[in-house]
Amino acid sequence: MRTHYCSDLSKDNVEEIVRVCGWVNSYRDHGGVIFIDLRDKSGIVQLVCDPADNKKAYELANIVRNEYVLKASGKVRLRGEGLTNSKLKTGEIEIVVDELNIENSSKALPFMIGDKNVGEETRLKYRFLDLRNSESFEKFQMRSKAAIACRNTLDKLGFIEVETPMLTRATPEGARDYLVPSRVYPGEFYALPQSPQLFKQLLMCSGFDKYFQIAKCFRDEDLRADRQPEFTQIDIEMSFNTQDDVIKVGEEVLKDIFKVCGYEISTPFPRMAYKDAMENYGSDKPDLRFDMPLVDVSEIFERSNNEIFSSIAKDKKKNRVKAIKVENGDNIFSKREMKGFEDFVRKFGANGLAFFQVKEDGLKGPLIKFFDEKDLDEIIKKCDLKIGDVVFFGAGKKKTVLDYMGRFRLFLAEKLNLIDENKMEFLWVVDFPMFEENDDGSYSAMHHPFTMPNNIDDDIEDITSIAYDVVLNGVELGGGSIRIHKSDIQQKVFQKLSIDEDEQKEKFGFLLDALSFGAPPHGGIAIGFDRLIMLTTKSSSIRDVIAFPKTQRASCPLTKAPSRANDEQLKELGLRIRNLEKRG
Repeated sequence: MRTHYCSDLSKDNVEEIVRVCGWVNSYRDHGGVIFIDLRDKSGIVQLVCDPADNKKAYELANIVRNEYVLKASGKVRLRGEGLTNSKLKTGEIEIVVDELNIENSSKALPFMIGDKNVGEETRLKYRFLDLRNSESFEKFQMRSKAAIACRNTLDKLGFIEVETPMLTRATPEGARDYLVPSRVYPGEFYALPQSPQLFKQLLMCSGFDKYFQIAKCFRDEDLRADRQPEFTQIDIEMSFNTQDDVIKVGEEVLKDIFKVCGYEISTPFPRMAYKDAMENYGSDKPDLRFDMPLVDVSEIFERSNNEIFSSIAKDKKKNRVKAIKVENGDNIFSKREMKGFEDFVRKFGANGLAFFQVKEDGLKGPLIKFFDEKDLDEIIKKCDLKIGDVVFFGAGKKKTVLDYMGRFRLFLAEKLNLIDENKMEFLWVVDFPMFEENDDGSYSAMHHPFTMPNNIDDDIEDITSIAYDVVLNGVELGGGSIRIHKSDIQQKVFQKLSIDEDEQKEKFGFLLDALSFGAPPHGGIAIGFDRLIMLTTKSSSIRDVIAFPKTQRASCPLTKAPSRANDEQLKELGLRIRNLEKRG
């Protein structure tokens, strides 16, 4: 129906007869001549409908409105002197229409295409309109190129793409499963996969050697800007490999994806142990686009004559006292602002936030009475303080202090505009703990129970694993591990987690069977594809780079999902909804 896309035309096409198709972006009547900006996926071109050239086309142009679908043909000509539009790729030319067809009309729009002030609920209800703007198209064009680059790179490296099942069984992977009732087996349920974790390990046991998949995953969990109930990940697994092998593949995939997205990134990425990331930045996904590390001052506070501080500081295994310096903060922050900082950290479990100001004659603040001059001088030295600086202190339980001081670090950086939005700071975080303590004192696997431990016979809180995360600008892009392939090690992990043999067979029987028939050493990584595209397109949410996303309440305003099933469907599945009216 067309000879050219709108933005493919230029002054090189002057005097040519062309056909274009698209939507009416805008129209204007200038003294009996109608100008229409016609839009397609490539951009916009101007149509000129002059009754002197073609009366029929002019009469049709009179009735078009925004978002009408048109087909037009005519001759390309240069715009008149002083009438070019530098904002358009086709701003030097226009099409003089000699034939115009209205392929479809449009109702009045609920919002203007590209209006950024429209509420998200409305935008998602009319997602097919929201996606018509050029910015959205460019994001999905980039997403497509990234997926192709990923496949090409992994194909070049000898990986094969294998699809794994969507209907599987529930396995404990850290989030709630989405359950699908079975009609054939009444009272029994499939689960949608939280990840292809067990299946990709089975493929390694099958001798496939190198597998990948751009996989759909499902998790029934509370949502936020970088989470959706269904999401996409680049899933990679390989056999007879080390952690370094997986990291090298991950870096090559990311480098090629970022290249097609317009970024040149250098490899190898730096590495940091989990322990160092937590102690220095209060996060296992530190943002390294700015400095401002946390400094441990426990030994100094242990010597203070404040019993609360000294008792906290003495227990270095369970507690922490951390400092964070703000250069020239004394000249930037008012006392009222610093009071607000205390309110900020209290939201994340802090009991308070102490501080010193660095004046000409030394440290000032309510805490100085608890330290002698020697210790005050040591604080200045250890925190590298200069006149005009402010240093803040957090003290308490290790997990709580690291969390709120890490958040406070980011809060300060945003407030002080320290973050360079054009920077790309990649990092591998390695040597994660194998287990993490729950609130009730029990332990669970930090990643999953098939992660290879480094030192399984040590005390449970000291065991680390061969696990790794790749981080970009404070966002976890992906993570993986070397897997356990020996039954004796797997049994020790289950014992640490208090999972008895019956529970092992019930939850992981098919994988344990596979591991007992000559499983090779293997490991892999999963990279969050939606998050990756969110970062490369500088979007504020992964919902912007998913064609038909859910809201933060996991609903779809467009299709009205989730919805109630009718009685006949429920009867077929052997289900009955209880207390529906009360719930409604």
